[in-house]
Amino acid sequence: MRIDARRRAGLRAGGVAAAAVLALTLAAPATAGDATDHGRGGQDRTYSFTVMGTSDLHGNALNWDYFKDAEYDDSAHNDVGLAKISTLVDQVRADRGARNTLLVDAGDTIQGTSLAYYYAKVAPITEGGEHPMAAAMNAIGYDAAALGNHEFNYGIPLLRTFEKQLDFPLLGANATSVRTGRPAFAPYVIETLHPRGGKPVRVGILGLTNPGVAIWDKANVEGQMQFGGLVETAKRYVPEMRRKGADVVIVSAHSGADTSSSYGDTLPFPENAATLVAEQVPGIDAILVGHAHQEIAERVVTNTATGRPVVLSEPLRWGMRLSVFDVDLSFHRGRWSVEGVDAQVLNANTVPEDPQIVELLADEQATVVDYVNSVIGTSTEAMSAATARYEDTAALDFINHVQAQAVQAELTGADAALPVLSIAAPFNREAAIPAGEVSVRDVAGLYIYDNTLLGIKLTGAQVKAYLEKSAEYFKPVTAAGTYPASALTNAPTATAPNGTPDYNYDVMRGLDAPLTYDVDLGQPVGSRITGLAYDGVPVGDAQEFVIAINNYRQSGGGNFPGVTTAPVLVNRQVEIRQLLIDWVTAQQVIDPATFTATNPDWRLTWMGEPLTVTP
Repeated sequence: MRIDARRRAGLRAGGVAAAAVLALTLAAPATAGDATDHGRGGQDRTYSFTVMGTSDLHGNALNWDYFKDAEYDDSAHNDVGLAKISTLVDQVRADRGARNTLLVDAGDTIQGTSLAYYYAKVAPITEGGEHPMAAAMNAIGYDAAALGNHEFNYGIPLLRTFEKQLDFPLLGANATSVRTGRPAFAPYVIETLHPRGGKPVRVGILGLTNPGVAIWDKANVEGQMQFGGLVETAKRYVPEMRRKGADVVIVSAHSGADTSSSYGDTLPFPENAATLVAEQVPGIDAILVGHAHQEIAERVVTNTATGRPVVLSEPLRWGMRLSVFDVDLSFHRGRWSVEGVDAQVLNANTVPEDPQIVELLADEQATVVDYVNSVIGTSTEAMSAATARYEDTAALDFINHVQAQAVQAELTGADAALPVLSIAAPFNREAAIPAGEVSVRDVAGLYIYDNTLLGIKLTGAQVKAYLEKSAEYFKPVTAAGTYPASALTNAPTATAPNGTPDYNYDVMRGLDAPLTYDVDLGQPVGSRITGLAYDGVPVGDAQEFVIAINNYRQSGGGNFPGVTTAPVLVNRQVEIRQLLIDWVTAQQVIDPATFTATNPDWRLTWMGEPLTVTP
């Protein structure tokens, strides 16, 4: 059964967004989970209910890949989108009884696909119209959602418009107003479930967002909102929820399970803190985890104060999975107590899309598909990534140029005077920008991953070490001459016995002056980078550079040296793919002559002699 959207809309008109507590009653014919008598006089009862959870939907409403202009598919054959989630939710409601279920999200909803981008930047909902993600989530019948850090990417006015369009509360207990110090969003909601023949069960849902918003979206939130620690905030609100009658406390946390911080000690609060919340805050029964894009069917953490288990689950990303928490209660001496919580994840690729959601978003989908195939600029010449793994190409130069410009624009103070370098990998051998008209899809093909951009600081010695790691991609040769690409690339290593993938080979390039170097395949691994120079001057070990780098690399992907501990100077959580699209849209013309050197910045050699490589 869908929850009555009109009733929810009326509650929102009464001030849901600012309220600290919201009590809702779900009423529908029961099919499961009824209270059962077990003791004399009917005083002891049991009841079971289910909390379903999504997270990191990232604008995926339908099972569609906008950049391939086809249904979404990946190597694991995952499916994505709220239309798939809707079918899973309907199945759970039918199995457990709609009256005995709740549906919650853990954030990062309005950014990540062309659909989300279109209704934020091209036809923003602040100028009219309903956000497709709001429409779909309302139709499915969500009960609450936590704020993700990406909710702030398009500014607070658009976020507030999105919030008003929801028929359920958007929660963020640790997002507070700089001016008043009070919560900027509802901290929590208390839902009421009605077992047949039993006392109502009150389920508190606490929403926590990521403290990193203060760094990643500083330009949008500075002076307006501040973001406290998850543990500190939960310690305040969980007891309050219990005092206000919550029999069960569920936390929806946009924070990963494995404690870590991409921003190091820049903030006093860790980025990924869900396990810490479970361990350190008494009174929590389960945590819906988000942010880390991991699949955690069930993880049990023991609270150090009470010794009680807290169950965590994370539903991967993009609507690929639905977390399902089954909560068992017993009623004794006038109160409900949690006897156990079990969790699992359901796979969206096992069900069809809900045709109601598909139909609901048909017009918006058609509009965005047209947009993605639309022309946004021109290129003075064709650029191909087909040979980018073994020779300097304009295609990778273009990516590095845009990345480096974006990072340079964010630098402040003494760091703004440092030379900026950038790294890019040959992700897609089929990627090509045609001469003449260029579409959104053409540009997106250059960058097929959803990586975001950071700027870190490395020394000259670290730059060389980074390039030496990258050069492990190549197989050794014994003489100068001509080689097919397959004889040189994708070298097997101890960590990649089947061959180093293309995405683990990085090319590095300078923005305001060339960074030049040779990769000498006549030298042993670790000693292949020769002639490393910036603007024609040999790079000194102590020289400092700013490196435009993607979040996968910076977080340790590929195990490149120096990057995980390097100072982070820029981190606005902006997708690189979207940066490329925005750059072409703004500049209108791609002219490789403006960012590609006449002579190659790097080349493959043997003992100093250039190698010739054939496809």
